Amino acid sequence: MLTIADAARAAACSASTVRYYERVGLLAPARRGDNGYRYYDAADVERLAFVNRARELGFSIASVRDLLRLADHPHEPCEAVDTLLAEQVRSIQGRIAQLRMLEERLQRLQRACNGDHPVNECGILAALADSQPPQ
Repeated sequence: MLTIADAARAAACSASTVRYYERVGLLAPARRGDNGYRYYDAADVERLAFVNRARELGFSIASVRDLLRLADHPHEPCEAVDTLLAEQVRSIQGRIAQLRMLEERLQRLQRACNGDHPVNECGILAALADSQPPQ
């Protein structure tokens, strides 16, 4: 049996992350010792590592819950897993597109000022204060 600190270390996350995953139902509530400490076994740590890796890949709590449900049925076809992964890829692609648009807007703002005059003449601040989006 491992303490929360040891389980977190083994799964490459923090103790607060372990408590959060318990709170949202991705991990079963830990067994408690007479001292009130949480204790975890190897299966708990394996599940915790799975959840942590899925979260690092950007899967939502709901998607991780779905992945866990699917992982709990190892003899089922993996079509649903493929679908979840494809959805995640599309989501990431959408966020990348949004970030590229944000980058372009920030670069336009950056070109609005070359930094060689007082702040009250700053083109960036003027553009941010203007109700029109920067060109």
